[in-house]
Parts: sequence; structure tokens; C-alpha cells
Amino acid sequence: MMNSLARGDNTFPVEITHISSHGVWLLTGQEELFMSYQDFPWFKNQPVNAIIEVEEVSRGHFHWSKIDVDLTVEMIKHPEKFPLVATKHKQQPYEESP
Repeated sequence: MMNSLARGDNTFPVEITHISSHGVWLLTGQEELFMSYQDFPWFKNQPVNAIIEVEEVSRGHFHWSKIDVDLTVEMIKHPEKFPLVATKHKQQPYEESP
């Protein structure tokens, strides 16, 4: 499930290691981080291919292009410090174009 995109020299390997009914596990070069759906609702109703397509655009900064989500290690480790912008508008599930 590793998705290391070659957009440039600032791209680092990152991998989604598990998706469950409770959340998503993200493996970086340094550690594995858990993102619960309660704290990160953007991922809850997304298809697997939208979740596993993640890129570490700079050290500790992750981007999911199919669902337009950007998170940092700090945000993942301490979600209580960052208000959920997603609660103001419903995140639509990613759908493949025909």
C-alpha cells in the first residue's frame, strides 16, 4: 500500500498501514501515527484508493490529493490544538471520473 509519488526531491516515502472502522494508521519514516475518524472526519467515508494516495510533501507535512486534505505530524499528534474546519462543510466522498 505504499505510495511514494515522484513529484520532486522533497517527496519522502509514506504509507497507510491500516484502515479500520475506527480510523487510519499512517507510517512515516520516523513513526506510525493513528488518525481516528472522530478527530479526522475527512477520511471516514472515503474509498480506500483516496486514503492510500498520500504524499509527504515536506518533512512532517502530508497531502491527500484526491480528498484535498493537508495535515502535519503536529496536527495528527495533537488534534485538540486544531479546530476541525471540516465540520463547517461536509466532505464529499472522492469519486473516480469515468
